[in-house]
Amino acid sequence: MIGRIAGRIEYRGSDHVLIDVRGVGYVVHCSERTLAALPGPGEAAALYTELIVREDLLQLVGFPTLAEKEWHRLLTGVQGVGAKAAMAIVGTLGPDGVSRAIALGDWGAVKAAPGVGPKIAQRVVNELKDKAPGVMAMAAGPAASPPPPSDGGDDAVVETPRPAPAAPARSHQSEAMSALANLGYGPSEAASAVAEAANAEPEADTTGLIRAALRLLAPKG
Repeated sequence: MIGRIAGRIEYRGSDHVLIDVRGVGYVVHCSERTLAALPGPGEAAALYTELIVREDLLQLVGFPTLAEKEWHRLLTGVQGVGAKAAMAIVGTLGPDGVSRAIALGDWGAVKAAPGVGPKIAQRVVNELKDKAPGVMAMAAGPAASPPPPSDGGDDAVVETPRPAPAAPARSHQSEAMSALANLGYGPSEAASAVAEAANAEPEADTTGLIRAALRLLAPKG
């Protein structure tokens, strides 16, 4: 499966770009948010990609970060949410906004995406709430970057994703606090919750700390 594309933008459409990779052009469909962040024709660009396969369709969808790609993958696993609706949700809210809405059970925010009704929005929140901490931790990873220029010609590549190296243990707490800040928690309450979670679970990784801190911060009663 094609997991990442890096090359030169040949053409920008209303919902896709054509990226030249060593003489082969790949049509990659993107949200308006992603398209707005991409450079113009002739410039280098890189996107993480997901291949959508249907009986009548083979389509590459592109994302600037692994977190956005993961949310799209998880959203399409919810009954009634197709690739187009998933892209609308992520494109409207952004990956941090999706994490916040789902972690807090805010289905109204999910419903704000074009073509997403209240029943689907509620189903998304109910089915994916436990997935939010893991994707929030993933958000600390790098964005897709185009390859550096090379004297040997076009350096563009198509590659499958490689696992990111594990974060050092000392960074788990800071990553967890950053994720909670993205959800709208203040620095002091985030730091307090993460510290309490770390004391209770010293071996917890970033995802474990986020889960534990969210439990501590959840309204009581």
